[in-house]
Amino acid sequence: MKQILMVGAGSVGGFFGANLAKNNPNVSFLLRPKTLAAVKQNGLTIRSASGSFTVHPPAASDPRDLPKPDLIILSVKAYDLDGVLNQIEPVLTNKTVILTLQNGVDTEDRILARLQRDCVVGGIAYIYSKIAAPGVIEHYKRGAVTIGELMGHQSPRLLAIADLFKQAGIPCQLTEDVRRSKWEKMCWNCVFNPLTVMIDDKVAKALDHPEMLGVIHQIVGEIMAVAASAKVPLASDMAEKVVRWTQEIRDIHTSMYDDWKAGRPTEIDSLNGYISKLGREFGIPTPLNDMLTAVIKTITARDRTGPGIVRIEGSVVQPVSLDRAAIASLPAEHQLDISTVMPGMTGKGIRVKGLLDIPALAIGADHATFHASDGKYSACLTIQQAREHGILVYELDGASLPDAKGGPFRLVTPGLGDLCANVKRVARIEVTVGTGKDTRPSVKTNC
Repeated sequence: MKQILMVGAGSVGGFFGANLAKNNPNVSFLLRPKTLAAVKQNGLTIRSASGSFTVHPPAASDPRDLPKPDLIILSVKAYDLDGVLNQIEPVLTNKTVILTLQNGVDTEDRILARLQRDCVVGGIAYIYSKIAAPGVIEHYKRGAVTIGELMGHQSPRLLAIADLFKQAGIPCQLTEDVRRSKWEKMCWNCVFNPLTVMIDDKVAKALDHPEMLGVIHQIVGEIMAVAASAKVPLASDMAEKVVRWTQEIRDIHTSMYDDWKAGRPTEIDSLNGYISKLGREFGIPTPLNDMLTAVIKTITARDRTGPGIVRIEGSVVQPVSLDRAAIASLPAEHQLDISTVMPGMTGKGIRVKGLLDIPALAIGADHATFHASDGKYSACLTIQQAREHGILVYELDGASLPDAKGGPFRLVTPGLGDLCANVKRVARIEVTVGTGKDTRPSVKTNC
């Protein structure tokens, strides 16, 4: 195995790849454009208490621009797997070996199902590190791997990979049951990744409360039941092992916590979400994993913006984003048939009063500005005018209000006496103390 391709240079791939490349000129990197630009300009840097260094390996965003690899090491997030396989497919041969270092337990089977050949060696990374900046990795604890053939034998390729890691000074353990090893790490990941997000703190906070220890046992118990049905039985004291393993790294956050804080997607669907999915397939209840999946998705969801969303913001206690379905579910007293204000049209609208009743308005808030999605047109009304005259049209003939009619949301103000206050393609309702931006060509509302 002469040529090695490291896919990704995040907290895991960056650390292991840089250590492999430190004394091996045959290690190259497949990177996203932003990371690629940083690595080409400044190199790939590891900052660590055990020693900091920078390497300048060959790197590209297209694998065809790099030496054809004998070994590909995947260190990207589990949700990026399909995209990565598409990317590396042009450089795969019938001799290429793929080593997986992702979280989750289904990566290897997904690759085998797609490539239809024996090309995969399973791996588990044990490390705590963070992305400080593109091309800069801060390493705090551990930095070892466990690898194994899916059939459990010690093949020449397995020994060759182990030798590569050992030559780079990376502890590498061989396992005869890599599937079990991955499920054991899955237990840890499914406990502490979501819990650190929920408590917004390090793993120590979960370890130090007796009540939480009981919850940890229940979470692991559900995983054990699912693993047994997947023909991977785990030790009966698995929960105790998870707690014991964590004591020596109790001061850390987790990768899911770091992803959340950095605004990146999490791997919840490949962890607790996967347990819930298998539980449903096997008929095994997994209520805690179901709950953790739902809560993490709720906590980490990004604010909804863009087409089909109207956002109420500004002088409010908490901004609110609504889509058509959310608006349609508001109280019936605020809904109306738009034919009453737009003759000849059949559809639905919501009184702006009903929208402004949702967020708590700041003390002194007295105006609302309706901004079009182009960022150019806006109409400012007093809160009283908006409540008395404003109607947001959101549906026409049973479907979303089309763009040609000013959709997906259009403000109409019957009775106000100013047609210029009718704003097409409303994207934001900005509540203000005092007047807001008003670009109407004719302002007749004393706003």
